[in-house]
Amino acid sequence: MAPHASIVGPFPPGADRVQYDRLRRRVLWRLTTGLYLFGTRAGARRNLMTCSLVTQLATDPKLVGVSVERAATSLALAREGGGFALTLVDRADRAVVRTFAKPAVEDVPARTLSGRAYEDAPVTGAPVLAGAAAYLDCRLEREVDLGSHVLCVGEVVDAGFGGAGEDVAVLRSEDTRMSYGG
Repeated sequence: MAPHASIVGPFPPGADRVQYDRLRRRVLWRLTTGLYLFGTRAGARRNLMTCSLVTQLATDPKLVGVSVERAATSLALAREGGGFALTLVDRADRAVVRTFAKPAVEDVPARTLSGRAYEDAPVTGAPVLAGAAAYLDCRLEREVDLGSHVLCVGEVVDAGFGGAGEDVAVLRSEDTRMSYGG
């Protein structure tokens, strides 16, 4: 791969492309964002994936968007299964997001993904981390091609809080040393 091949414009007139790209990335990394687990299921196959590019898109109907890398296992499972679940993680459980930075290893008899217990979301059956702070269960409504990523637009068909109730503090990117974007 050629040096700086991942640098993508546009660029201000006369800008040093390498320096401007570094500046732009540093600014983009400071956008506030949460860290979530994107649960997907197709038939008997399940996956949980750490993600941060998540937002509510509309209120009527209740739509959320999750931007997923085009080659991700979870994207294929969401497409095939027709839905996904988002696990909102308690700040106290911040280490769990590193567990799901790679495709999960499922132990069907133990009902675990990469050693962590999961439950099936009520409508889609997508995995939700057991003991989650909260979850959203979403039917995949449409996709938007974004180049390197695909925006999965899901309608919220079920939601709930974990055992700690509504007062739990949910994980944000700044609570960890993880950053994604730019």
